[in-house]
Amino acid sequence: MARSSLLHTSVAVSATMCLLAAAMLSAPASAFSPSAMPSASTSLRGATLRSSATRGVLVPKLRLPELGNRVPSVSSLRMAISDEAQISTSGGAGGFFTGSNPEDRRVEPENANGRKKFKVVYVVLESQYQSSMTIASKRINAGQDNVCIESVGYLLEELRNPATFEAFKKDVSEANMFIGSLIFVQELAEKVVEVVEPLREKLDAVLIFPSMPDVMRLNKVGSFTMAQMGQSKSVIGEFMKKKRQENGASFEGSMLKLLRTLPKVLKYLPSDKAQDARSFMMSFQYWLGGSPENLESLLLMMANTYIYEDTVTDEIAAPVLLPDLGVWHPLAPRVFEDAEEYNNWYNTEHAPLVGIDPKTAPTVGVILQKSHINTNDEAHYTSLIQEIEARGARVMCVYTGTLDFSVPVDTFFRKSGTVPDSVINLTGFALVGGPASQDHDKAVETLAALNRPYICAVPLVFQSFEEWKASELGLHPIQVALQVSLPEIDGAIEPIIYGGRDGVTGRTVPLPDRINLVADRALKWANLRIKANKDKRLAISIFSFPPDKGNVGTAAYLDVFGSIHAVGKELKRQGYELGNFPNTPEGLMDMILNDKEARVGSPYLNVEHKMTVAEYNDMCPYSEELVENWGAAPGQLNSDGQNLLVYGKKFGNVFIGVQPSFGYEGDPMRLLFSKSASPHHGFAAYHTYLERVFGADAVLHFGTHGSLEFMPGKQVGMSGSCYPDRLINSMPNLYYYAANNPSEATIAKRRSYAATISYLTPPAENAGLYKGLKELGELVSSYKGLRENNARGPSIVNSIVSSARVCNLDKDILDLPGEDEDAKEFDLEKRDDVVGKVYRRLMEIESRLLPCGLHTVGVPPTAEESIATLVNIASIDRPEDNIVSLPRIIAESMGRNIEDIYRGNNNGVLDDVSLNQEITEAVRQSVRALVGRSTNSMGRVEAVNPMASMMEAMTGAPWTNALKKAGYDKVDEAKLAPLFAYLEFCLQQVVKDNELGALVDALDGKYIMPGPGGDPIRNPDVLPTGKNMHALDPQSIPTSAAVDCAKTVVDRLLERLYADNDSNYPQSVAFTLWGTDNIKTYGESLAQVMWLVGVRPVPDSLGRVNKLELIPLEELGRPRIDVVVSCSGVFRDLFINQMNLLDRAVKMAAEAEEPLEQNFVRAHAIEQAEELGVNIRDAATRVFSNAAGSYSANVGLAIENGGWEGEQQLQEQFTSRKGFAFNSDKPGQMDMAQDMFKSSLAKVDCTFQNLDSSEISLTDVSHYFDSDPTKVVAGLRNDGKKPMSMIADTTTANAQVRSLSETVRLDARTKLLNPKFYEGMLNSGYEGTREITKRLRNTMGWSATAGEVDNFIYEDANDTFIADPEMQKRLMESNPNAFRDMIQTFLEANGRGYWDTSEENLDRLRELYQDVEDRIEGVV
Repeated sequence: MARSSLLHTSVAVSATMCLLAAAMLSAPASAFSPSAMPSASTSLRGATLRSSATRGVLVPKLRLPELGNRVPSVSSLRMAISDEAQISTSGGAGGFFTGSNPEDRRVEPENANGRKKFKVVYVVLESQYQSSMTIASKRINAGQDNVCIESVGYLLEELRNPATFEAFKKDVSEANMFIGSLIFVQELAEKVVEVVEPLREKLDAVLIFPSMPDVMRLNKVGSFTMAQMGQSKSVIGEFMKKKRQENGASFEGSMLKLLRTLPKVLKYLPSDKAQDARSFMMSFQYWLGGSPENLESLLLMMANTYIYEDTVTDEIAAPVLLPDLGVWHPLAPRVFEDAEEYNNWYNTEHAPLVGIDPKTAPTVGVILQKSHINTNDEAHYTSLIQEIEARGARVMCVYTGTLDFSVPVDTFFRKSGTVPDSVINLTGFALVGGPASQDHDKAVETLAALNRPYICAVPLVFQSFEEWKASELGLHPIQVALQVSLPEIDGAIEPIIYGGRDGVTGRTVPLPDRINLVADRALKWANLRIKANKDKRLAISIFSFPPDKGNVGTAAYLDVFGSIHAVGKELKRQGYELGNFPNTPEGLMDMILNDKEARVGSPYLNVEHKMTVAEYNDMCPYSEELVENWGAAPGQLNSDGQNLLVYGKKFGNVFIGVQPSFGYEGDPMRLLFSKSASPHHGFAAYHTYLERVFGADAVLHFGTHGSLEFMPGKQVGMSGSCYPDRLINSMPNLYYYAANNPSEATIAKRRSYAATISYLTPPAENAGLYKGLKELGELVSSYKGLRENNARGPSIVNSIVSSARVCNLDKDILDLPGEDEDAKEFDLEKRDDVVGKVYRRLMEIESRLLPCGLHTVGVPPTAEESIATLVNIASIDRPEDNIVSLPRIIAESMGRNIEDIYRGNNNGVLDDVSLNQEITEAVRQSVRALVGRSTNSMGRVEAVNPMASMMEAMTGAPWTNALKKAGYDKVDEAKLAPLFAYLEFCLQQVVKDNELGALVDALDGKYIMPGPGGDPIRNPDVLPTGKNMHALDPQSIPTSAAVDCAKTVVDRLLERLYADNDSNYPQSVAFTLWGTDNIKTYGESLAQVMWLVGVRPVPDSLGRVNKLELIPLEELGRPRIDVVVSCSGVFRDLFINQMNLLDRAVKMAAEAEEPLEQNFVRAHAIEQAEELGVNIRDAATRVFSNAAGSYSANVGLAIENGGWEGEQQLQEQFTSRKGFAFNSDKPGQMDMAQDMFKSSLAKVDCTFQNLDSSEISLTDVSHYFDSDPTKVVAGLRNDGKKPMSMIADTTTANAQVRSLSETVRLDARTKLLNPKFYEGMLNSGYEGTREITKRLRNTMGWSATAGEVDNFIYEDANDTFIADPEMQKRLMESNPNAFRDMIQTFLEANGRGYWDTSEENLDRLRELYQDVEDRIEGVV
């Protein structure tokens, strides 16, 4: 897998290198015997081969390695440059994703002059060795009298191109020797094996350096082989594995020493036993050395020993190697192995020469890759060093010969006399580990001890500078996985591209504007460490979305003004200058808004700065580029017609500003564009003000989420023309982000260089029952006590049926008895059946979790507020931790299986519904007992009192007693102990808080501890909050557990569809994939798609999920279901490698020669191939998303802002913006493919989405309906039939598959219409009222895209919020603009035909709208 340079200087590419050494050391003696060696054969090039028996005579001429610390000479660098100028640029088979050409790496002797000629073909992951191999080959051709060489090199990624692959096969068939290094991309490793393996015996030698095990087994150096690598055990191999597990990455250092000493050891063994192993080790030594001189010696050694019988040269230089660990500087006389010596040289000799004052200058620590120094490929390093020093800062550059960069960090940074003020990692590696494995725990421990900002910049590997610049995707997907995702887990920030590959020479060249940006940002972070708090200037950006609607201060589940007030108080305590900062959140809000109505663009919003057009054009370097989209400045947005207006308020050195909106929310034409427009002038002026006028030392974006990170530009690896990069420029960017949204947080990290700080979502509560639902629950309880009473039982059942109809549960219970039926005519079994189905629906509502109120930063939940979360944590099996869920433990104590109870509950079996509810209640009580023992008199959690522990030893644990009290006295104590120990730990994490502490640390220029984002119920490691959030290793999903869960959900989906569709399977399912969902579930929905088409994901030999196998139809037991996969823009950015996997899976199914009635994928592909005039493989394109750098279908924007003319517009937006196809045969691009998209959607029978977390449901956000294609499909189908719409709900251990309409009803009952929800929101005032309105508008969104909202939902909402005069008053007083939006939504729902209501209701709404309008305008 790609890295900057995948550290050829290390023997320890993780587990791979342990296997390498084990293969050598554990080889049986017979492997080294003459009889085991291959016999002489005819040379491929006509020269006479040396026989195996005579090889040993050359070995003594190889001198042992000379370890030195000299820097390669300037003369050798000049020679390399002059040689490179002569490299051929003739045309040939170009690579696919990279436009480079292997012919540029072909070297042939101009005149053989009777010399023996041998041919070498090499494949490397990156181009770093290209220059050295080219120069080495030219040196041989120019300097050797007896031998000459033809060499040609291929970059691994180039093998995707069919023409290049054919050229590669031809070259290998003619070669004497093949060399491969760092071949870690599974599908390309398979291509290498496919070509080399059949020719292995014919080749004179095969040298494979750290690569996938299948490739390593190709090694052939005389009798030395790794054919059994990874397939058999050996004592040494097992010992090495054990040592590595014991010592972690530190063992890799000892492996390097082993490599250095083995040649010395092997020379004392009989030559017929050890020569070939020693030759391999010497080859690896040369390869690690990397210089042209070392590679020349490698090629000559192999020619001498394995290609020719006659000696071709008498003297071969020994490997020349730099120290394994050192401090390097391009102008230093040597590599330093001691920090004190380096600092002495730097401070006394170098600093005075370049005008740096070492006493006052900040220091930037830089982590380098040794192989770039070995190969003289360090121009990009030198350029950055010069830029940092030109800014008056010191530099300390360190490297290591292993993949454990924590060693030089500890040795030279942390323990040196001068600890850096900020650190830049230029290697592209995670701090500890290689492409095969990482030790993130050790990395975090090291970086936390260093406690400095940790920037991980990225060099281009698979692309030349020109290709990257032209690419909309930006950084190559494989590089994103390894050079961005993995360092983020260490806590790295700011993946800025700083060096690019020259397309011809392969050398790395600095990208000047990117180098400048890295230098500027590193010093800005260092400045935070040095500058006094009283002098620091902080800009806080808040958001207003949708604009003009009383929505200033929007953020997911966050009390924004209360939180900013808490931050302000903490900053004052830390010594920041905040001027006249108000005493209350309400006072703060009034000073920013001047009025809670906050009409953007009106005098009611405070204007902090008026920027003239001349000032704007002078300070904003890209202002002219915005004219094409927005006309000349100042424009109409954030403008008074003459000036650009910056909204907000300054308090001393802290500015709280309102970030402008996208600007096109209400413009139907702009919403239709397939690609997003540039920011408008007001947006650019706002960010120009922050940096150039206010002079922010840092920016704090407040809450999930703003617009900056979603502005147009590359997906990952921004260029200087990408708007997120331009807007944030050099300002350190801190970002409070909801802990449950790691995917969008990751976009902010990668596109706007944010260091995120997670905040907790509000505490969850059970929805409970209310009004008619509560009365219905009481009737069910009465029936359970009188069910066998033939007089009372039927009467209660009739009341239950009547009440269920009043509560509209007949929409969910389709076989509810009719109004004319009498339960007296039912037997007991049927009465139980009726009541069981009603009870099941009631308990579904009652037990559903909902967040109550809004979170305030720095205020953790109380002990009581944590109970519902802990109950759900206790209800999930965690086999990886050997923890059994409490419901399962209780069920097993009764001799039942919890899955059987869930199944009976879901089918409405009264006994099982009752038992499930009793188990749920027992779980609640036992968790409450756990929490109670740790709660103090203030309701806060503290450590368990030792006296209480002594009492428990005598009386029993409180949770056990609670279970016994509930009637479960046979529970397994051995299973309870680890569960409740885990719950106690989780409780401590839930109530911990570092949200303010992390912000203070970040502003002090310290390291923010990293941690995963996601659902704290599924993954309690999300807690405590206040972490620099990261996603996960994208190549780790889907996990095996996710695949198992996916199978369960897909089987239930197909069972439901089969039953509802006259025993017919759907032929095609339209799927939506979300980034956050797949992070939280470790790829469950990804695996669902694969299971539908009947393909199984398989991990490769390194544990990465990038292989597939077709599940036989016999095993599948049903047809293969076709899919149309719509990926969110965030999923595209985070998981483009998984899009590759999905596309390969669908193509695999389409190309399977199977009966069409059993393979709907193939049937549709054949039909579309004829329809669209393409081949079957291209006709099987099913993975779609937005264009690179664009996000969403804009359907949500249109509905939220009212900027849509009709449903046809929404449907056109969906197909135009989401119709870009991903093709695994062309992995570097997203192609417009609307025809294919529409053709595929036209065959869809069912639309499908997943809900994975109780915190975010269908009406909480607009994303779900924004990507819903239900009405789109109906419009495209030939029969006009609306597809079935289904939702999988995996928010609890009892996974459910419901129809969309069922889910919308459940969501409305538990949130919008539930007093527990709306009263909790109203208690939060301004923001809470907005949250209620948002859910009503999102409900209407489902009417617009799917038509699956029942009339009673609008009617009941109207009764709750509009018909009640007291409620009207509360809404008006808390947020009149949001209330006006609510009224407008009701009127719009009626006007668009989604809500049928009385004229009385409509008249009231119209009159009320005018009243609110008058109030806002000041008429009343």
